[in-house]
Amino acid sequence: MKISRPVVTRPPPSPSVIEGLGDIDPLHAKLYAMRGVVIPEELDYGLARLAPVSALENIDAAAELLIANRRNRIIVVGDFDVDGATSTALVIRCLRDYGFDDVDYIVPNRFEFGYGLSPEIVRVAAQRSPALLITVDNGVSSIAGVVEANRLGIPVLVTDHHLPGNELPAAAAIVNPNLEGSTFPSRNLAGVGVAFYLMAKVGRMLEQEGAAGASRVPARYLDLVALGTVADVVPLDHNNRILVQQGLARIRGGHAVVGIEALLRQSGRQAARCVSTDLGFAVGPRINAAGRLEDISIGIECLLTDSFETALDYARILDQINSERRDIEATMRDQAFAYVDSMGEQRWPSCVSVYDASWHQGVVGLIAARVRERCHRPAIAFAREDGEFLKGSARSIPGVHVRDLLEAVSTAKPGVIEKFGGHAMAAGLTLAERNLEAFKAAAIEQMGHLYPGADFSGAIVTDGPLPGDAISLRFARSLRDAGPWGSGFPEPVWSGDFAIVEQRTVGENHLKMRLRPAGGGAIVDAIAFNQAGPAYRGVVHLAFRLDVNEYRGVENPQLVVEQIAPLHTSAA
Repeated sequence: MKISRPVVTRPPPSPSVIEGLGDIDPLHAKLYAMRGVVIPEELDYGLARLAPVSALENIDAAAELLIANRRNRIIVVGDFDVDGATSTALVIRCLRDYGFDDVDYIVPNRFEFGYGLSPEIVRVAAQRSPALLITVDNGVSSIAGVVEANRLGIPVLVTDHHLPGNELPAAAAIVNPNLEGSTFPSRNLAGVGVAFYLMAKVGRMLEQEGAAGASRVPARYLDLVALGTVADVVPLDHNNRILVQQGLARIRGGHAVVGIEALLRQSGRQAARCVSTDLGFAVGPRINAAGRLEDISIGIECLLTDSFETALDYARILDQINSERRDIEATMRDQAFAYVDSMGEQRWPSCVSVYDASWHQGVVGLIAARVRERCHRPAIAFAREDGEFLKGSARSIPGVHVRDLLEAVSTAKPGVIEKFGGHAMAAGLTLAERNLEAFKAAAIEQMGHLYPGADFSGAIVTDGPLPGDAISLRFARSLRDAGPWGSGFPEPVWSGDFAIVEQRTVGENHLKMRLRPAGGGAIVDAIAFNQAGPAYRGVVHLAFRLDVNEYRGVENPQLVVEQIAPLHTSAA
């Protein structure tokens, strides 16, 4: 079932805002202004423009706690996604570079222990006799886990970026820009961004004690920060764009950890030309696949090794796991689509929940994302966890804060949800299978209360028409380098009419075309992924991105088509 989405154009910026961005190309200035950039300093991605390290609440106490344990055993408790893997690798690498005596990590297997610092994983960690546990990308909701650690006499340092609940854990220190009352300028930090700030503070304190060069250590691993930030799809505010751009510069310059270089090579990408989409769609999914299907430790070890050959071995394993993940996802996606399509678009509820007893719980987040894209509504996919419980993963749409939605359900219907947590756009939850139908009804009811005007159109937002003379290799290259693009700072999408010159199906379901701008201009290549079907004739209206396609060492501009719609004549 192919569902056409409306195409809308971003409101144009005022000429004064464009002029205020200084002496840059007017088309680039317009793009930046349409994304909220109003002063030239927001395009300065130097490290000096980062929000001050000292501005992050509790960071001094947290750094002092770490330094006080530099001669003791410290265990990093990570999470089983890319943000957690990069956070774990970053902290371990920095602390070892600082000369800490004994640093190791543990990551709960999602199928055995579930998410976060649970009492069970604390007891496993306690068998190694640590003097300190430090959580990365988790911990702010681990009330019971911290209680257990305190009972065992093990202090806990929490670093996290997830939204806290009504109660905070009784940890020795908590570093999280989303704590209530925080005034930190960039509350969009990923977990790896929070870890980077803490490591930066530790380095500065050590340098003040006489450790020459310690303050420069964390910057060596900005490639890890970039990877985790992009893969976790946090909004790329100015602060996060600095972190990502600096990390990309290290990758392009040949200074990345060898694991990232190996994963780029395994996925057919070039480190020297790496952009944020390479991290988000090539490197990230391979690491994530390990956490979804097996053990994220494979990905962490890939990021920790300094042997390129060893990293390549890990990258090959991760690639194989990712292939398996794609196969599992394809089956689950087809089943989910069959379910929602059978309902009919007019009967889709305001929050779509899907479940099948055969589904793999490590892949439900991807299915939720696919259903959201299909239905343009918040979507929650469930799989059986164990016994009577289901594990759910939620993905949302702009304007609907999905964690707040879950909290509203939990408040209105106590006991329906066992536990939940997450962000505005993504969240996780656990509930008893017997409560699934009650949860579905409550989620729809709370959507009506909280978001009565939610936009379910799934509109493709474009930057308007692209002048014909801008469809060039020069401008395509400039767009590639003008980022980093990502969540909250989207890559430019254009709209326009084109005459079909040639078309053919490639791969399983991709439409390869040669097009001529309807207003005149040179013929350009285009690719529409997963959009093959009846042949188009005459003039079509496209929503597209302008990209650089490299084939056998030759670069050409290429349109990457988001949506194609016939004009003047119908599809044959």
